[in-house]
Formats: sequence, structure tokens, C-alpha cells
Amino acid sequence: MKYILCIGSNTDPQQNMTLAVNELTRHFPGIHFSSEQISEPMGTQRPDCFLNRAACFESDMEYEEVRAITKEIERKAGRTPDEKYKEIIRLDVDILQAGTQRFKEHDWQQLYVQRLLRQLELRFVGIIPARYASTRFPAKPLALLGGKPVIQRVYEQVSSVLDDAYVATDDERIFNAVQAFGGKVVMTSTHHKSGTDRCWEAYQKIGGAFDVIINIQGDEPFIQPSQIEALKACFLDDHTHIATLAMPLSPNSGLSTIDNPNVVKMVVNKNMNALYFSRSIIPYQRNVEKADWLSHHIYYRHIGLYAYRAEVLQQITALAQSSLELAESLEQLRWLENGYTIKVGVTNIETIGIDTPADLERAEAFLQQQKS
Repeated sequence: MKYILCIGSNTDPQQNMTLAVNELTRHFPGIHFSSEQISEPMGTQRPDCFLNRAACFESDMEYEEVRAITKEIERKAGRTPDEKYKEIIRLDVDILQAGTQRFKEHDWQQLYVQRLLRQLELRFVGIIPARYASTRFPAKPLALLGGKPVIQRVYEQVSSVLDDAYVATDDERIFNAVQAFGGKVVMTSTHHKSGTDRCWEAYQKIGGAFDVIINIQGDEPFIQPSQIEALKACFLDDHTHIATLAMPLSPNSGLSTIDNPNVVKMVVNKNMNALYFSRSIIPYQRNVEKADWLSHHIYYRHIGLYAYRAEVLQQITALAQSSLELAESLEQLRWLENGYTIKVGVTNIETIGIDTPADLERAEAFLQQQKS
């Protein structure tokens, strides 16, 4: 029997949502969660917003048995009967559907619930392009980090929050290494000019009915599941063609950071859709001293992680290079020039990418620091 749940919290929401996800996963293996969404308070006088997720799973359990488990999870979060009257919602785990029977019709009508359920229907696959040849660091995916190949660490970081994940490579040594640690891998052409093209070939070979493909860099062993979730959440907006991530730079980042052409900057509109990406400083602040720019405006640093609807990935791989792309050497400008909407998720997590052997040494030190 198929069950659909809606989970919400307005008190210590991140902590209680994590508890709910862990407990539900323990009781119902194979459960599938939507991304997190913030919703305005409804039916309460408290100003606190709610953190929400939807979930679905198949189970032979009867409704009352499942309901007993959800109530026990609420109690584990510390919820007591009297708190409802105080409008303190530590955790709500509501059953919206069991088999063909629907419950809480009022909730079904809420826009945030409808968006969560639409996103719950989407299937996400992660593809990790990995090449053996690299000018600055040959064999990088196979370099050992804390006793594991870098590519294995990337794979393990993301596979738990996706419906499926694959490494896409053009080298048998990487192919064999991924199979050795139990990962999924596909062999792709040696002639691709970009990771986007490699992703499309890999997706065609995988053959699964996935709605969204996430292109994950194979040299980011510390990528966080929350960053993948931020990308997935971009597709709560039906108008999103492509999604990517940005990190707001603090005033302490220093002018040299935004002045660095290797740090790609971006500007967004009020709906968090990308307007432009540049190696130059954007925007230019005409009436502010340059040394004070970071204090007078939020500058966004682009994080090169992408997700595409399947049909959009097919389309963009057929596009010719554009004038802006050639000028800035930024592939995403080709997509903007051709009218695609790029939704931007925000992350505050700084990761360590590995481009050189020196980066690997820094990553090893960071890993050891985390263990201590």
C-alpha cells in the first residue's frame, strides 16, 4: 500500500526534521523524501515559519500501525498535547494518503503541499563526470584521500540523497575502481568537450526514467547532501529549466576575492533566477568606494554544480557556442543567451575542490581535522 506523508515543524525545525527523516527511514526502508520548503504560518498567531517536507513509501502495514509509528516519532521530538494550544509545533507527521484513501483534504488544497507533492514525483539521478587525463593533476579521481579514491568519496557523499547515482568516465582504470567499491559507472566517449555533454551521453546509456539530472563535479569530495537538496528544491518551481548554486560572500571575503577572474560572480533577480555570470565584478557600484563594495551589496560566488530537466539537457547539448560564452569562457552563458531559466539555490558551505596535488594535501588535512 502506498503512503504519502507531510512533515512540518515550526520549533527547532532543522533538528526535528532531521529526527523525522532518520526515524522514518529506519521504519520504512525505501522511503522517498521531497526537498525542504519553508512556508508561512497558517492557522496560528505565531510568526514562526514552518519547515516542510513530503514523503512517500510502500508498506504492507495497516493504517493504524503506520499512524502509531508517526505519533511515536512526534513524541520523540518532544511534542506534548498541550503544546498545540501554545502553537508550538515541534513536529507534525501527518498521513495524507494510505492506499486509495485520502485524509486531511484541507491540507491537499494548500499550495505548499501541492508543490511538495509535485516535487516528490520527480526522480533525480546524479552523474559524476570523471576523466583520467588532467593537465594539472593526472589520475585525480583515483588519488587517495583518507584511504579512499577521491571519486569514491564524491559518490558516497551524494548517493544517499538521490534516487540513483553514476560515475561517467572515459577511462577503464576509473571504471574498474568504481566497480571495485560497489558504485555504478558508465563508460563514455573520450571526445566530449564538457561535463554537460558527458552527462547527456551517460544519461542515455543509463536508460532510467529520471526527470532531473544533477551534474556533480568529481573533484568535490566534501560536497554536502544539503547542497544537493538545495538544488533539488529549485525544481519546486515549475518554470525552472536548470538549477545551480551560489554562495554569498561576506564583507570579510576581501576585495581580492571578487576581483579574481577565477572566482565566477553572478547576479540574480528577485525570484532567484540568474541574470548573468561573469569573471568580472558584477554589479559595479558607481557611487561607492571600491574598497567598500562588499559592505554595500551581497555578491554571489558561483558554485559549479548544475541540475537539468532531462529534456532541457538534451536541448542544451545541441546548442552552438554563443558569443558571451566564448568571451567569458563560461558555458552557462550559452544557456542564458538561448532563453533558459537558471534557478539559483543558496549555500553557505565552503567545500574544498581538488585541482592540484597541493589541493589534495589541504583536503587530507581538512579530513583529519574533522576526525579529531
